[in-house]
Amino acid sequence: MNAMSPLGRRRLLLGSAAVIAAPALLSPRQSVAQGVDAARRWVAEEFQPSTLTQEQQMQEMEWFARAAQPFRGQEINVVSETITTHEYEARTLARAFSEITGIRLRHDLLQEGDVVEKLQTQMQSGRNVYDAWVNDSDLIGTHFRYQQAVPLTDWMAGEGRDQTLPTLDLEDFIGRSFGTGPDGKLYQLPDQQFANVYWFRYDWFTRPAIREAFRKQFGYDLGVPVNWSAYEDIAEFFTNTVKEIDGVKVYGHMDYGKKDPSLGWRFTDAWLSMAGNGDRGIPNGKPVDEWGIRMEGCRPTGSSIERGGDTNGPAAVYSITKYIEWLRKYAPPEAAGMTFSESGPVPAQGNIAQQMFWYTAFTADMVKPGLPVMNADGTPRWRMAPSPKGAYWKEGMKLGYQDAGSWTLLKSTPVDRRRAAWLYAQFCVSKSTSLKKSHVGLTFIRESDIWHQSFTERAPKLGGLIEFYRSPARVQWTPTGVNIPDYPRLAQLWWQNIGDASSGAKTPQAAMDSLAAAQDSVLERLQRANVQGECGPRLNPRTSANHWYEQAQKDGNIAPQRKLANEKPQGETVDYDKLIQSWPANPPRRG
Repeated sequence: MNAMSPLGRRRLLLGSAAVIAAPALLSPRQSVAQGVDAARRWVAEEFQPSTLTQEQQMQEMEWFARAAQPFRGQEINVVSETITTHEYEARTLARAFSEITGIRLRHDLLQEGDVVEKLQTQMQSGRNVYDAWVNDSDLIGTHFRYQQAVPLTDWMAGEGRDQTLPTLDLEDFIGRSFGTGPDGKLYQLPDQQFANVYWFRYDWFTRPAIREAFRKQFGYDLGVPVNWSAYEDIAEFFTNTVKEIDGVKVYGHMDYGKKDPSLGWRFTDAWLSMAGNGDRGIPNGKPVDEWGIRMEGCRPTGSSIERGGDTNGPAAVYSITKYIEWLRKYAPPEAAGMTFSESGPVPAQGNIAQQMFWYTAFTADMVKPGLPVMNADGTPRWRMAPSPKGAYWKEGMKLGYQDAGSWTLLKSTPVDRRRAAWLYAQFCVSKSTSLKKSHVGLTFIRESDIWHQSFTERAPKLGGLIEFYRSPARVQWTPTGVNIPDYPRLAQLWWQNIGDASSGAKTPQAAMDSLAAAQDSVLERLQRANVQGECGPRLNPRTSANHWYEQAQKDGNIAPQRKLANEKPQGETVDYDKLIQSWPANPPRRG
């Protein structure tokens, strides 16, 4: 039942680690003054740059020192997956928090699968394993329905009110909708975010000879692909027309295909939505989401097209068909036998022209000096841009995946321990610390950080990361949503069924039929168990695909869609430099 999240499972990092911040305790009588002295040092030496002035930072730090008084000397345990952002928290912010508050803080770093396993242990046993958790907002539907997570909206107004930072500024969080349940309450507070986007070799795309050859072959300009047709044309062009650049064999596409758990995450991380599966809606389609699961009101009602879902509909089958076709035709031959961790470093080696499914969390590794994809002046030879849209995609749909590791409190944690851990959670996302943390991990959570002058200055060396996060397109990249009632159980079904299609053991249609049936089976078991209350699954009766096609049209919805007569419309591209210049110089302001 382990379901790993986007980078923990994909992060190229092995093993687990535990980092403890446990400074000598300060005497209660002098604690605030000593904590403020410690804060002054941290603010001056570590928490720069910041969107706040140093005076404002010190006001926040003094609030933490005072709010922590009832908990001085207490040891609190929290956990997160192992990525650069969380390493910075565990090794730097935890120590700072302990010195300023006198709370002994242990921040464990584990593989994401271990985090989910321990989370499930606490939820099932009621035994307090950790006092606060950073787990993916992909679990929002799980947390909302099992009602074992504390609704933070209620917490901040009630039991946790005195420990809630007055300057927390929830409106500044770009992903607050990701952790919000169907009841409108916030259950999870974002701590880090990263998206999967389109990646390409800007230096190759701008070479006059290459551009001329592409236009001659396809009749339109080489550029950032707007649709999958153009992506396919570009893949064909570099793999089979260009073939070699500067003496190196090149490929127009990169992916991976081994039947392995990481294959499932590659698809639950919104590959189907990029194709046009599901309905309109941000952060997720309604009533059918990008997993193809229908939700009516707050109840999941089916995954298969015969129950009103879209997991095995034409849009989903098209997405799997294109995945397999591109992997076999345009990626390096060894890619079909690779896992995510094995394929991840390949674009940095310098022989890949483009990749549709690339995580922005890899930015720091992709800009290291000396790589074949870097210039001598520290600027990248590549860029990232919004992903192209599949043939079934309609305006108003989500277009990609965004991971949002988020702070979560469980009801099984004693209230005083929850209060102390909540202080640390807010410390890690406060305006005093978040901008510096964003520079370290490049995983943004605050609008104010994204638009800070320090990132304007750094943007030319980050390959489009800042431009993307400042763009209006950003709001179309969202995590798994509330339609999924038990993420761990459902997510594990994907790699086995997609793997059958990837290996050729099943056709894409047969594989998606099997996946849809397996998801319906899990929903049916949850319905029989009746453990999720009034928002638990209630399956629609099986009818026909045609019934649901007609129902969607009658209701003004999109999913499920009938099969298109032409799944490869004319390719369309946009010039990268014109694209980023067209975006307004104002934040999207959408949480």
